[in-house]
Amino acid sequence: MLPKDQLTIVLREKFPEGFIEITEFRDMLTIHIRGEHVLKLLRTLKTDPRFAFNFLSGITAVDHLEMEGHARFSVVYHLLNQHEARRIVVRAWVHEEEPRLPSAYPLWKTADWQEREVYDLFGVEFTDHPDLMRIMNPDYFEYHPLRKDYPLQGRGERDNFKVVKRSIGSKWPSEKGFE
Repeated sequence: MLPKDQLTIVLREKFPEGFIEITEFRDMLTIHIRGEHVLKLLRTLKTDPRFAFNFLSGITAVDHLEMEGHARFSVVYHLLNQHEARRIVVRAWVHEEEPRLPSAYPLWKTADWQEREVYDLFGVEFTDHPDLMRIMNPDYFEYHPLRKDYPLQGRGERDNFKVVKRSIGSKWPSEKGFE
């Protein structure tokens, strides 16, 4: 992979409107980009032989409410080049008014459930996702629990959630003294 200074030059030339900066922490490079350009960047990092990040190992998000940042939300992609055992992070910045990004599903099928989780817990929508739905909260739940402005109401908050009963059998026979 290219060194940080050369990578910065290449990405600045290729994404003049979208590229923000590259940061480094403990030998891990993070590419910061405006959200609307993230799919083009991810495609480049996957298909360009200079990079060849062929595996998407994770997607998550961060709510930067009351913290410094380029926008309120950042969606964080962890990429791996399996041939060289190299990793890189892409941080796509998304504004609060319209938290929406293009889906990485066309590039990596591993994005499917990870984008659903970010959608459910942070409220960031992924356009062109094949089946974007809530996977941890009920469809009618109006909040996104990992947002920093999530209303912490304490006990009683989940009283209206549908109870799912599961029947789990035990391998162990009932013995005296065990209940």
